[in-house]
Amino acid sequence: MLELAILGLLKESSMHGYQLRKRLAEALGSFWQVSYGSLYPALKRLQREEAVEMIFPREQVARRRNVYRITVKGEEMFAELLERVGQDATEDNGFSVRFAFFQYLKPETRIRLLERRRAFLEGRWANLRDSLASAKERIDGYTLSLMNHQLSTTESDIRWLDDLIAAEQRQVPAPRPSRTRAARPSHTTARLPQKERA
Repeated sequence: MLELAILGLLKESSMHGYQLRKRLAEALGSFWQVSYGSLYPALKRLQREEAVEMIFPREQVARRRNVYRITVKGEEMFAELLERVGQDATEDNGFSVRFAFFQYLKPETRIRLLERRRAFLEGRWANLRDSLASAKERIDGYTLSLMNHQLSTTESDIRWLDDLIAAEQRQVPAPRPSRTRAARPSHTTARLPQKERA
């Protein structure tokens, strides 16, 4: 995920390490803190793979700062990492990092990622609901409150995804009906079941 984030930010502009760490904190800091101890080894790995290269603008040489920029190979690597839809739908940070660069994906790919994430959260929501129903008689009020909060937060995330999916679907042109085959019905997003009251 760190390599994906670095490449995504270097697509915007070339940066030296301090700028890159600052931009990572601004873009991803709410859910992911990046230290220099992880940033520079990641940059070295990307250099070895020829995904990034160092450039030396005159004003930066005086300050002895290495400026990094993405290469053509790095652009290809970024696109490949970004479009790996399935594996990160169940990992919160992985989804969040990928979502930060959604602008570089096609609407169809964004829909696939959002739908996979939604399916995962629906399973989480159902498990939380079942746990709450079975445990509410024997747990203390604070734990019960926390579980209710988690249930409510997950439900809110699912509804947020519903809105995003609907917006993306409006951007995808409807397929033209074939003369020999009937047009397939358009995909609609299933709604979240009504939350059970404790």
